[in-house]
Amino acid sequence: MLLVYTHKITPRLNYIFKHYFVRILQIPVTFTTKVDEFVAHSGPKISYSKTPLGSEFFIRSNELLFEQGINDIDINISQWEDVPCFFAAGEASSIPFDIFAAGFYLISRYEEYLPHVQDIHERFPAEESIAAKNGFIEKPVVDIWAYKFLELLKEKFPDYSYTNREFNLISTIDVDNAFAYKHKGTVRTIGGFVNDILHFRFINFWYRLSTILNFKTDPFNTFNELLKIKSEYNINTIFFFLIGDYTTFDKNISSASNKFKSLIKSVADYAKIGLHPSYFTFKSVEKLKKEKLRLENIVNTPITFSRQHYLRLSIPETYQNLIDLDIEEDYTMGYAKLVGFRASTCTPFYFYDLDFEIQTPLKIFPFAFMDITLKEFMGLSNEKSLHKILQLKKEVRNVNGTFISLFHNETLSENTYWKGWNTIYKTTVIDNV
Repeated sequence: MLLVYTHKITPRLNYIFKHYFVRILQIPVTFTTKVDEFVAHSGPKISYSKTPLGSEFFIRSNELLFEQGINDIDINISQWEDVPCFFAAGEASSIPFDIFAAGFYLISRYEEYLPHVQDIHERFPAEESIAAKNGFIEKPVVDIWAYKFLELLKEKFPDYSYTNREFNLISTIDVDNAFAYKHKGTVRTIGGFVNDILHFRFINFWYRLSTILNFKTDPFNTFNELLKIKSEYNINTIFFFLIGDYTTFDKNISSASNKFKSLIKSVADYAKIGLHPSYFTFKSVEKLKKEKLRLENIVNTPITFSRQHYLRLSIPETYQNLIDLDIEEDYTMGYAKLVGFRASTCTPFYFYDLDFEIQTPLKIFPFAFMDITLKEFMGLSNEKSLHKILQLKKEVRNVNGTFISLFHNETLSENTYWKGWNTIYKTTVIDNV
């Protein structure tokens, strides 16, 4: 048991200390504001305040964990050996910055509450983040800080028994389009043929016709292969199904389709499934509720996992709506345009609502990359995409974190656009790098 002395115990302080010590370092932690209790403690202990009590392991505190609400904060990046850090703590501190305030700033997504220019989908832009601006978005710096901190604790308290967590991998599959050509209804099917002709896509016309006449398998129907990989290599896999009404941004087949319902049920027999809330749900609890009930009625079981379509996330509104509808885990925490760690951690964490200053029951699972990000937004070749994926995976493995990938079912289609990505997927989830 690690004892922490501080002059004031706040919800923010309790939240971030438990993220570091309980969720990352597997060390039970308790707090005290009494000096005599701290002095008498014989186990590992640290003080977190403005001034040290003596010669103990001391970290000089920034004001952030003792404040309420949102304030404009100046961030000045410095280095802790080879790792970026901020909130400098001065020479008296055992480490050169306030690791807890900095971690809270990043994980609470404090910067996303501040005024910012949104992208065309009303999202917080990746390039506006402190991590992207300062070149550490591809490193889970909160976890790196934690393990560097642990080494100092081991030096100070060598007799304490420390335990290591294990590396974990979660493969997540977004199902935006369950089928490329089949089960789309008469109007959409005819429109597809006409569009192929008008744009002289005669090969695509032939593939569409062959698939609809059952001479070829629909290229996006890769679910059996994904489930086979899951089973054969014991991969923790979650499928997120888009079942919203048809819009410009939501183009899956109708949720009323018996073929689609049958597909969802068959996948749910072998893997976890979650809701992929449609484009216009990110600020609409009514639409979100409608789609959640729709999916629950198909699988006859409560839906507790979620990831927003287009990664449309408005903090805190989207999360507050998910909590109201009893969603327990959300997998939206990541960027569309850049790979890396949006909250600078590869450890699942509970959403801290800065509006109400409370830790909520919603657990956030940050993903490391999305297939479309690498191929479309970053414009990387297959070889460079795989190299980047394995780099990110290595970063997570170095801190025994949770590596979460985001692919789509069509990524394994081996069509012209996704040629070679079947191998990339397998290497990502199977490779031990």
